[in-house]
Amino acid sequence: MRPRTSRISRASRSRGLRSRGPRLPAWTATLTWKSACFIVVMCCSLAAVLGALVHVEVTRQTVRTAREKALTKLHDAARAYEAGEQLPPETGLDLPGLPPSLRALAVSGQRGTIVADKDGRATMWAAAPADGRALATAIDYSQSARTISGLDNAIIGSSVLAIGGTLLVGAFAVTRVTRRLHQTATVARRISGGDLDARVDDPRTKNPARHQDEVATVAGALDTMAAGLQAKLLSEQRFTADVAHELRTPLTGLQAASELLPAGRPTELVQERVRTMRQLTEDLLEISRLDSGSEQVEADLHPLGPLAERVVRASGTDTQVEVVRDLCVETDRRRLERVLGNLVTNAHKHGRTPVLLTVDGPVVTVRDHGDGYPDYLLAHGPQRFRTETRAGAKGHGLGLTIALGQAEVLGASLTFHNAPDGGAVATLRLPPPPDDTGDPLHPAP
Repeated sequence: MRPRTSRISRASRSRGLRSRGPRLPAWTATLTWKSACFIVVMCCSLAAVLGALVHVEVTRQTVRTAREKALTKLHDAARAYEAGEQLPPETGLDLPGLPPSLRALAVSGQRGTIVADKDGRATMWAAAPADGRALATAIDYSQSARTISGLDNAIIGSSVLAIGGTLLVGAFAVTRVTRRLHQTATVARRISGGDLDARVDDPRTKNPARHQDEVATVAGALDTMAAGLQAKLLSEQRFTADVAHELRTPLTGLQAASELLPAGRPTELVQERVRTMRQLTEDLLEISRLDSGSEQVEADLHPLGPLAERVVRASGTDTQVEVVRDLCVETDRRRLERVLGNLVTNAHKHGRTPVLLTVDGPVVTVRDHGDGYPDYLLAHGPQRFRTETRAGAKGHGLGLTIALGQAEVLGASLTFHNAPDGGAVATLRLPPPPDDTGDPLHPAP
């Protein structure tokens, strides 16, 4: 077992070393960067291939022209040598500077040419056999060499300019596409965050006669999906509001009728069920108003400590109130009492005593000592018609949903978590008054 353990540990260390290697910056993963790299690589490859082809072809023609000229001059020199006439300039037997390889070729009875330096200049040499010696001639090749060098420089310069221009044009085109993709992604995130009125509104999707690219197709599909989702949610909200509104009248009559029943346990059960149905109907109507976004806040300055104590007294529960630091906040008192009342009621209904409500400046926490919030609520927040604690208690689950909705209307944040030593904790963070001067009960005018 030991060798196996050591191999596993060595493999783990090697994986750890690999994972600690340098990572590329985040911007290298963008489509613009990848497109720019692709354009540069393709342009460089194309420029290298075309430049090499042009260089080889021009060099071949230049060398061939110089070779033909040197061989023609060598032929005239050979005829003059055979006739005993004076040889042309830069022609003679075993000329100084003649490359040894070409001399050896001529002495062996063959004729050839070669490009070599002569006194620091490029020279085209041609040599042929003559009485066991090398009859050679030389012509200036420096001009042709400069022409080839200038051509190479021109190829490199034009390639750099072409790559730069192509990169700029390509980056501009790709940036336009990525900008539209970023806009589509931003709208998608807004829709997922609850803003169902968000739309991409790509102009390419407005004109049916205009051809659409892939980005416009995605934007159009996202707008269609958002419109369909919005229509479906609005239909469900109207249905919920209509049902709750239609149930209110018969339930009111049913409650009045239940008051006329003779006293007894059956009558108490009927009245309790009727009150539960009326409360559920009122909760549904309140949720419908919150979903419609038509709620208006009537803000005023209120001290949090007395307000929290009043909520606890109205709930009729055994809840401890602890005011660490009182503060006057500008808020809607009725909505804030609704939020705190729902949190206290939920703590007593699904948790265990003692239940503690703490006021610390603009932060209000409600904690019980039960089994804590279930995992689904911690991950996704309160869900309608689902209340399921770890102890197995269930309900219609509208209290926390209403509390969360009213907190959003107030501009506050409501979060849920479990305490390390057990129990559920709901934290309400209210926006502090803008003119807070440190005096919690006497803010600046």
